[in-house]
Amino acid sequence: MPATRPDLQLLQGTLDLLVLRALTWGPRHGYGVARWIEDTSDNELRVEDRALYVALHRLEARGWIAAEWGVSDNNRRAKYYELTSKGRSQLTLRTSMWTRYAEAVFKVLQAAPA
Repeated sequence: MPATRPDLQLLQGTLDLLVLRALTWGPRHGYGVARWIEDTSDNELRVEDRALYVALHRLEARGWIAAEWGVSDNNRRAKYYELTSKGRSQLTLRTSMWTRYAEAVFKVLQAAPA
């Protein structure tokens, strides 16, 4: 029987950061954002549709991303999301905060017994 790996769940706040990062190189529609995250993480991180669209609407409401309707590669109407200057600032700030958090967690996980 093959060993199964447990799904990695995104920590609260992490999805916003990943969405902002996905939009660094230009506008993407929601499916494109999800695919970029999955592809970049070697399919370790999977984004549920509902969670993604809640995050996209939250980021848009905060002014961190802007949305505009367009046509996708397969000729379908799609909403494209783009990083704003406020979003770029937040990406820089939150990347720094998340990196500090992850480094602190790794220190605890790698600590020798006292």
